[in-house]
Amino acid sequence: MSQIDDRIEQLTSSQRLLLALKEAKAKLETVERSKIEPIAIIGMGCRFPGGANNLESFWQLLRDGVDAIAERPSARWDIDAYYDPDPEVSGKIYTRYGGFLQQVEQFDPFFFGISPREAASLDPQQRLLLEVSWEALENAGQAPNQLSGSQTGLFVGIGQNDYAKLILNSHDLKDIDVYACTGNGFCFASGRLSYALGLHGPSMAIDTACSSSLVAVHLACQSLRAGECEMALAAGVHLILTPEVTVGQCNMRVLSPDGRCKTFDASADGFGQGEGCGVIVLKRLSDAVANADNILALIRGSAINHDGPSSGLTVPNGTAQQALISQALKNSQVEPSQVSYVETHGTGTALGDPIEVRALNAVLGEGRSPDSPLMIGSVKTNIGHLDAAAGISGLMKVVLALQHQEIPPHLHFKQPNPNIAWDELPITVPTKRTSLLSSGESLIAGVSSFGLSGTNAHVLLESAPIISPLKVEVERPEHILTLSAKTQAALDHLINEYEKYLATNANVELGHICFTANTGRSHFDHRLSVIASDSTQLREKLAAFTTVQEVTGVQSGLKSINQPRIAFLFTGQGSQYVGMGQQLYQTQPTFRAIIDRCDQILRPHLGIPLLEVLAETTLIDQTAYTQPALFVLEYALYQLWTSWGITPKTVMGHSVGEYVAACVAGVFSLEDGIKLIAARGRLMQALPKDGEMVAVFANENKVRAAIQPYSKDVAIAAINAPNNLVISGKS
Repeated sequence: MSQIDDRIEQLTSSQRLLLALKEAKAKLETVERSKIEPIAIIGMGCRFPGGANNLESFWQLLRDGVDAIAERPSARWDIDAYYDPDPEVSGKIYTRYGGFLQQVEQFDPFFFGISPREAASLDPQQRLLLEVSWEALENAGQAPNQLSGSQTGLFVGIGQNDYAKLILNSHDLKDIDVYACTGNGFCFASGRLSYALGLHGPSMAIDTACSSSLVAVHLACQSLRAGECEMALAAGVHLILTPEVTVGQCNMRVLSPDGRCKTFDASADGFGQGEGCGVIVLKRLSDAVANADNILALIRGSAINHDGPSSGLTVPNGTAQQALISQALKNSQVEPSQVSYVETHGTGTALGDPIEVRALNAVLGEGRSPDSPLMIGSVKTNIGHLDAAAGISGLMKVVLALQHQEIPPHLHFKQPNPNIAWDELPITVPTKRTSLLSSGESLIAGVSSFGLSGTNAHVLLESAPIISPLKVEVERPEHILTLSAKTQAALDHLINEYEKYLATNANVELGHICFTANTGRSHFDHRLSVIASDSTQLREKLAAFTTVQEVTGVQSGLKSINQPRIAFLFTGQGSQYVGMGQQLYQTQPTFRAIIDRCDQILRPHLGIPLLEVLAETTLIDQTAYTQPALFVLEYALYQLWTSWGITPKTVMGHSVGEYVAACVAGVFSLEDGIKLIAARGRLMQALPKDGEMVAVFANENKVRAAIQPYSKDVAIAAINAPNNLVISGKS
């Protein structure tokens, strides 16, 4: 660095100015690139109507064209007391149907360290966010308990707090405590999750009505590109627990009597209500690639705006929608013709549907032929309008569609809306499963979400990049799967879930399953480990374990409160043998990486490859080679054990092992340790070949008397104890 500083001092003022300008330009280019860098979606989690409580069941619901609309759960409120089919009757609800979640009152507060008293005041929307965010992180391979202290951001779309009404109505004012406040304020919906996981990135709740969760996605992407956070969660949650909002929507005549969104159909008569929670995990693409994360799809870009003045506060503005989509295309650097599909806002209203289709055609219809129309659809036809969680549900549908390269059927489209000029527009609504054809290029799809308050959001998604998997040179003969939970019942449930997954995904590589389970999940006290050679054997062992007490290769139990104190002893010369460490080198990447690194350091001192030393009898037994080889092997074993979480409290060594023990204890660096042991081996190799050492179990006087006649050739080399000496000399 001093030489560089000297050179800079010698530059003329004009040269320094030029250098400064070049540096400023480079920084500006970096900033500009970061503004348009795609954002990778690396994990998702959900709770949606129709039993879609995970990604697999959600995709199955979409693919099979399932209508998840059902009668409102009786546990919410007495529907008969509020129901009247006549929409003219004010103060009543003219629909009994919608897309609802079941058993929203169920929650395990102890899992998140929440007391039963606090849990009683906790909005079920917050409960859902805690659970689904945890699942999304595990789906992303990010162990939640390892995120504490990280710059992870949290952006939550939320807009209805019915539970607060229930709490206030059931308490006297003097009984309202801090838990009622922290359990129901929108800000605590995001703040609680950041607190529970120990996150230090931005944390905020967003309420822009129907567009809340897609606005949350937009803000999360902006925060990542600005460097405010290294990873971000974007979420949306919505539950309907009291009748007041529903009564108001009925008075506005915006709800469909049959509870269904008949989007783009002539029979469209309002939207059907829906509930749910969706969470996605985001990283900058460069970070996701560097960390070898599983990329589900990319967010190329997004935009948000407001309707501004229109014919009414809640009336959509087609001009604003056009401007929004155009800006999203510009931000994404995507051409209109590249967009194959748009997941529309599509609520199923006579006013909103035609405005949205015309806006889409104005921006994305140009240059399209009837043979290659823009496909549009709406997840609301399956699960209803999820309000604050609507945008995230549509986005997750598109991610799954891009993964499967298939658009699921759009429901309730029987007679096209006559107010839309379908014959003149290069737009189509797929009512059956439709392949997303790719000509070798990435697939692009859009997602729209328009808020009743006028705030609009549009996101452009791209199919995940094709990344060649890391080549495994030698497959391990066996793998170990570790599962854990906070209770035995939860562990049994987890075992069953893995068994079912393996039964339907037999081709998934066992190593990938084990790696994700072992490193991408938090580990709890109730534990299970299974050793298996392939996924079929793993499934069979899991199935057998649930029915019998003992299965070979399966261990289970409760984590010990008192962890054992572990000591490592590093042995000395004489323990070497030909081929030592060969199988570990072939099957354990950590061990192999350490051996290769040490080989590079040793090569100038040994003159030959370390692997050659380990494989040759004539070399392994020569002290100059033996000692460095033993040092490296023991050091690599130490690193392998610690990578598995087995860390010693104490390290000890004998002879060569002393150097390894000192190295791992931090007395000196690996490089210095290798140089020392290589020099030691060379010096000992140079000693006379007719020499020998003998351990004698006797006191010093007796030994001295015994060797006195041979004093020229034999001497006491060490006094280890009063009756333990070593003599050395000619053989």
